[in-house]
Order: sequence, then C-alpha cells, then structure tokens
Amino acid sequence: MAYIPQLLFDFAPHVHYIAFLLLFLAGFNVPISEDIIFIISASIAATIIPEHTPKILTACVLGAYSSDIVSYCLGRFGMQFLLHHPKLARFYPLEKIQKIEYYYQSHGAKTLFFGRFIPFGVRNVIFLAAGLAKMKLVKFLIVDFLALSITSAILFSIGYTLGSNYEIIFPYLNRYKIVIFLFFTATVLSIVLY
Repeated sequence: MAYIPQLLFDFAPHVHYIAFLLLFLAGFNVPISEDIIFIISASIAATIIPEHTPKILTACVLGAYSSDIVSYCLGRFGMQFLLHHPKLARFYPLEKIQKIEYYYQSHGAKTLFFGRFIPFGVRNVIFLAAGLAKMKLVKFLIVDFLALSITSAILFSIGYTLGSNYEIIFPYLNRYKIVIFLFFTATVLSIVLY
C-alpha cells in the first residue's frame, strides 16, 4: 500500500488530462462517476499541486460539459443508429429514456437543469433525452452550463476541503472504516435494487 501515494505524486502533474478524458468518456455512457472524478481531482489539487488548481478545475468542467454535449448529440443524431445495434443499445435503457422524454415535453429546461443534480448514470440519460426531444442546442448549452457551474463548484469545493483537511479526516476514516464501508455498501445496493 505504500506505493499508492507515490503513484499519486507521479500522476499529479497530469490530473487535468486524466480528469478531462474520464469525464469526456462518461458522455458515451461509460460507467464513470462524474462526482467522484471532481472530488478526487480537487483533493489531489489541494494536497499535491495546489498551484494547478485552476487548470484542474477547468479541465473537469470542460470534460463534463463536452460529455454532456456528446450525450445530447447521440440523442439528437445517433439514436436510430444505436437502436439498430443491440450491443450498443444495451447501454441506454429505453424505459428511462422514454420516461425522461415525457418530462421534457411537459417541463423542458427545468428537467435538464434539475436532472443535472442527479448522480449515478441518470445525467447521461437526461442529456440523451434532451437530444431525442429535439431541445434547441443553444438552450441546451445555456441551461446545462448554468447547472454544471453549480454542481462543479459544489463537488470541487467538497474535494478541495477534504484534501486540505486529510490529516484531520484520515484518523476518523480509519477509526470508523467498517461503519463507512457498511454505509457505502448499503447505499450502492439500494441504488442497484432501485
């Protein structure tokens, strides 16, 4: 386990590239948690390379924003292609897409704005459904950017605060690791079962 901190130090100068790439891939429905990437990137910025904080934040925001645009474009232009290729279509749950498409027809931009705050794979379906519902691109870009600005600020602040206070937090994490693990497992199971 002693090599992990050294590995973080070795990759720290490249965190902005790694975060951008991982967040961009999320647009293709690759199961990567946007929230975790923001938090870990901010923690690395706070603990290892604080002078690169603006660059890392910018890379995270641009990666998430471009990911959203990719999902929107897939819905707007590529959904017919996906539906005719079953191996690809399995990554996009049609029931969820149809339900969210209904919300777009009745609630429009509010669905996009508030949907951006829902984690665990719901976001991509929301952006995809915005494309399917033929939401105007300019409207999509503005509403999504406003919501992304808020979520980015929150997630990056959480990660930066955790990273800045790791010397205080780690002893508590070590003391309560079983409780934290059980809580985390219960949360993941409830999400999967739901």
